[in-house]
Amino acid sequence: MYKPAFTPHDSVPDMHALIEAHPLGAVVIQTEDGLTADHVPFLILPPSEGAPFGTLRAHVARANPLWQRTGGRVLVIFRGHDGYVTPALYDEKTKSGKVVPTWNYAVVHAHGTLRAVDDPQAVLTTVDALTRRHEAGRAQPWQVRDTPQEYLDKLLSAIVGIEIDIARMEGKWKASRNRTGAEFERISAAVPVPFG
Repeated sequence: MYKPAFTPHDSVPDMHALIEAHPLGAVVIQTEDGLTADHVPFLILPPSEGAPFGTLRAHVARANPLWQRTGGRVLVIFRGHDGYVTPALYDEKTKSGKVVPTWNYAVVHAHGTLRAVDDPQAVLTTVDALTRRHEAGRAQPWQVRDTPQEYLDKLLSAIVGIEIDIARMEGKWKASRNRTGAEFERISAAVPVPFG
């Protein structure tokens, strides 16, 4: 990914925080028909010996051919906050008018190898973790165990887990960091791009 000098943001904790806040990743993989992308909500696990930047864990429908591409290299793109930056926020607008709009955003690209997890108990663990993560904060959080076992078994047979050990990770926080002082403060207030 192209990263001008003022945009890279390769702090692993910040990249993990973006993924946790915006867990829907676009999984891009090369197939015999060209590039394909699937949008999947992920959990991010901490770095380990085999995954220096952590592991992404999720599940997909058994009917989705993505899980059958085990061993394939993938790129998973996570998009954080973004927004249009109007030239009205720039000091130069009133001086010379030589300003143009831009777009601020935060993204993380995670590169790794896809692994299928076709084990109902492991998939249940992933489903439970995803559910607890996204039900947290609700007055009465729904729990996987609220589902009748027969129905849960049927659903578990229709999904497959996937894991991606992240071998390379890069972040880009295009947050007008090339601007200074009051101008930067105005832009940051109008278009907040957290973690930047």
